[in-house]
Amino acid sequence: MDDLDVRPSDVRPNTAAASKLATETGRRRTFAVISHPDAGKSTLTEALVLHARVITEAGAIHGKSGRRATVSDWMEMEQARGISITSTALQFPYTSPDGQDCVINLLDTPGHADFSEDTYRVLSAVDCAVMLIDAAKGLEPQTLKLFQVCRHRGIPILTVINKWDRPGRHPLELLDEISERIGLKPTPLTWPVGIAGDFKGVLDRRTGNFIRFTRTAGGATVAPEEHIPPDRAEEAAGDDWVNAVEECELLSADGGDHDQAAFLAGETTPVLFTSAALNFGVNQLLDNLVRLAPPPHGQVDVDGNLRTVDSPFSAFVFKVQAGMDSAHRDRIAYARVCSGTFERGDVLTHASTGKPFVTKYAQSVFGQQRSTLDSAWPGDVIGLANAAALRPGDTLFRDVPVAFPPIPSFSPEHFAVARGTDPSKHKQFRKGIEQLDQEGVVQVLRSDKRGDQAPVFAAVGPMQFEVASHRMATEFSSPITLESLPYTVARAVDPEDADFVQRQVSVEVLTRSDGVMLALFTTKWRLQGFQQDNPKVRLSSLVAAGEN
Repeated sequence: MDDLDVRPSDVRPNTAAASKLATETGRRRTFAVISHPDAGKSTLTEALVLHARVITEAGAIHGKSGRRATVSDWMEMEQARGISITSTALQFPYTSPDGQDCVINLLDTPGHADFSEDTYRVLSAVDCAVMLIDAAKGLEPQTLKLFQVCRHRGIPILTVINKWDRPGRHPLELLDEISERIGLKPTPLTWPVGIAGDFKGVLDRRTGNFIRFTRTAGGATVAPEEHIPPDRAEEAAGDDWVNAVEECELLSADGGDHDQAAFLAGETTPVLFTSAALNFGVNQLLDNLVRLAPPPHGQVDVDGNLRTVDSPFSAFVFKVQAGMDSAHRDRIAYARVCSGTFERGDVLTHASTGKPFVTKYAQSVFGQQRSTLDSAWPGDVIGLANAAALRPGDTLFRDVPVAFPPIPSFSPEHFAVARGTDPSKHKQFRKGIEQLDQEGVVQVLRSDKRGDQAPVFAAVGPMQFEVASHRMATEFSSPITLESLPYTVARAVDPEDADFVQRQVSVEVLTRSDGVMLALFTTKWRLQGFQQDNPKVRLSSLVAAGEN
């Protein structure tokens, strides 16, 4: 009987630890904001943080004199251009009006199409996405591409129609567009009172109340809101309220009410109306994210098995970022905790190499600000400093081995030869190229013919070249020149066919740093002609934006 004699003290710690893990996981909401450039994504990120009382004053993206820049846009180039280039992690606590205590992990992503690869990586680390749509423009090409990625990954989508303080389209027209173009049934949670450009507030479809907003100076502080019951709402808003009620009745008759199971299954999308610049409707977005977005639920590994959240610790590296601290050259690997509890100082195993990885320099990240992190739970994003061995797509684990699927690379469409302008900076040049490659800023291709001094940069969009060039000059003190190449299409080629392909006209074969050989063609017609003439040569497509 001795071996069956289990004392309570042996059980309690494990039970307590399991209960703590379940509680902390249930509190987490990890999501990304996706949109077309200039739909107001970083402004919305800022407004969410402001409403959660993490910062006291929101910055303007366009940096008017005396106004702060947004906390999520910290790179010099981002602040100069008013766009997001890198994705940023922001973590903050939030308590909803009904008393639900949550931890929000918000990943801000670049909207610009040239940085879609970075966004793709981020979407591998979230449980939900907020799709931001401009009220005047509706669904735009980049939004559609990112939506395809979400659908491909089975990520539920909450839609926010932004800039309702400016002239725009009729809300019913926007809903029709969502339904027709992406095949999701819109189920509005709030409905605007007042036409686009005259935003008085929203009708909360759950409570029936009229939430009236009041402007603040420049939208820098939280907009006061007044909750008016339905019987007094007509008096407060007149015909605008009557119209809003009638339109909501139409929605209900058409099956436009929220259904949680259909939302999680990716069949419907709850819709909210906001003006992020004025902080209107942002509270409602936060509350509904807490209420509706799924908590972390584990991750599927390379073998198709689910690594549940209560399994031993595992994490997935989705991004590597360098140069966040100009005082010294640093490198942070962002990893999403998939299962178990993280404790700073844990020795983890790097799945691809089997080598140990020490985590004493773990950090939580809030834009560019960092603080030491002692523990983390499923859904959290941890920053691992000085992580020279880590690449996007790597898996870290403790005790029970696991490997998560790698992140596919996008198919590049722009190519340029990089050369250092100062021969004495050869060492800095080499180090800089290696780092940009590891971070995934650009793909780096090489060949014996061109040599190490003239690597080829491959990018989804030309702005990636600007970022790479800027960082080579400022971070690595190794300015470069970029000479454009005439290629527009890349295909993976088998090594045994590489020599034959290399000998063709208007084709070049280069090797990517992960060992994949790429055949570069000048045009898609040149590619088609080559395939017709050489059907036995195997060429395979890389993942391209929007292709699934």
